[in-house]
Amino acid sequence: MAETRTIGIIAGNGVYPETFARAARAKCPDIRLVAAAFEGETQPGFLDLVDASGWFRVGQLGKLIKFFKSHQATEAIMVGQIAPKNLFDLRPDLRTLMLLARLKQRNAESLFGGIADELAKDHIQLLPATTFLEDLLPKAGHVCGPVLKKRQLEDAAFGFKIAKETSRLDIGQTVVVRHGTVLAVEAFEGTNACIKRGGELGHGKDVMLVKVSKPNQDFRFDVPVVGPLTIETCHAAGVGSITVEAGKTLLLEREAVFRLCQEHGISVHAMEEI
Repeated sequence: MAETRTIGIIAGNGVYPETFARAARAKCPDIRLVAAAFEGETQPGFLDLVDASGWFRVGQLGKLIKFFKSHQATEAIMVGQIAPKNLFDLRPDLRTLMLLARLKQRNAESLFGGIADELAKDHIQLLPATTFLEDLLPKAGHVCGPVLKKRQLEDAAFGFKIAKETSRLDIGQTVVVRHGTVLAVEAFEGTNACIKRGGELGHGKDVMLVKVSKPNQDFRFDVPVVGPLTIETCHAAGVGSITVEAGKTLLLEREAVFRLCQEHGISVHAMEEI
């Protein structure tokens, strides 16, 4: 008899962990899910969807790995963000301290890559964060809301090129543009703050959000995501359209996103890299 597949979920904030758990159950009914939840990040209600769970502080890597091993998890997945401020306010255990000492740069990508390496040492494979969620990755073209016009498609291509470059430089994966001008670039403050700043500078007219993956992105973590909060933030800021990278951006709570785009007249378009 084949062993039951057990996946350890490193559960950050938002609906991403719940979306993953529901998709995993639907596509693999016999799966066993064990969750590492984080204080001040993970939504407590999510834990009703898993078979076992434990609460951790950011930085308790040794405890987290022991927890997964105690439940025979041979795979793990990172779903949901950890607030950037928490990554710089670590109270690390010994294993985390040893990991940090080896890092030449202390940013989210290097830190999560180091965590993946530590999991591998204990024979736990870190899965792509899109596992079981492939149907939530929009294909190229119109996604929802009003169809983009020629001028907007030109802004989409311009913003896409700029966002690819800023992400290559590890600055941010999101830009806000208007008529061939960059209004805002995402950095440490996060996407929502970038949207608000860009909308304010664009005075709410023909303003576009563009969100891409990094060149050679490691899809085990930090997958670009658009959800209802993104649409609501754009609406409040006067950002009227969103361009995402086709096949590499998760559209969470799809029905709610479609409904909000219809209500607010916000376009979502997916574009492939040229």
